Amino acid sequence: MANYKPDLSCQNKFIPVNFSEQILPGTFEYALCYIVENKLDLSGFDAWYNNDKTGAAAYSPSVMLKIILLGYAHGLISSRRIAK
Repeated sequence: MANYKPDLSCQNKFIPVNFSEQILPGTFEYALCYIVENKLDLSGFDAWYNNDKTGAAAYSPSVMLKIILLGYAHGLISSRRIAK
């Protein structure tokens, strides 16, 4: 079983902001989150992670895919520019 870092998009931060509530229905970001979470089967990535007993937790493939696709949608094709 793969060991992923928890998805904190529904957790409040130091400022009382729930990130999942900030994405408005009808926007591209909402559609992107809905498609990645509900329509895509990302279970194939679980076989590549062998960190269930040792090693640090990895970011969930769905979180990483959302970041990459949102960066591409905004014209950022370099991973270094997306990281900024």
